[in-house]
Amino acid sequence: MSERLHTIEAELHPLWMQSLQGDSACYARALTLLSHYLRSFLKKRLQSQLSDVEDLVQETLMAIHQKRHTYQSDQALTAWVFAIARYKWVDHLRAHGRRESLHDDIDDWADILSVDSDEEASDAQRDLTQMLADLPAKQREAIEHTRLQGLSISETARLTGQSEASVKVNIHRGLKSLMAIWGVQK
Repeated sequence: MSERLHTIEAELHPLWMQSLQGDSACYARALTLLSHYLRSFLKKRLQSQLSDVEDLVQETLMAIHQKRHTYQSDQALTAWVFAIARYKWVDHLRAHGRRESLHDDIDDWADILSVDSDEEASDAQRDLTQMLADLPAKQREAIEHTRLQGLSISETARLTGQSEASVKVNIHRGLKSLMAIWGVQK
């Protein structure tokens, strides 16, 4: 076991053992620490899919919660936790690989939204306002702040109260919905 894992184990194991005996404060603290370590673990593995990290952290924490009764106190907690995380990561890769061909690339949205005259711009602004109004509030706010006002992801997260990962997901889903509304096909 590496020095870093040994340190993490020494910090988490006592908290986990107390939480298994019903200490809710220790359980909350253990899950908070675990989420931090899991986020780091999964970010390294999902570099091209950072928007999925938060979802995967939550799925892993749910699995840990549901399977906490299977933990054996004589085994390393970190090994047990990271094994669950690896399984969730592999499941995600399998599912993502199957779905990848179904996703449209929305990186060229600016080209789709460009206009040539002031009248067209005014019409486009009206149409865009109407279409944005049809989106869920979080998606609309994320798009307005980042794409229309030019704010960064972190600034948008602070303004809207969402995590940065949620902002990215909401931008992606919102733009994809807008493209579907416009009937844009690639």
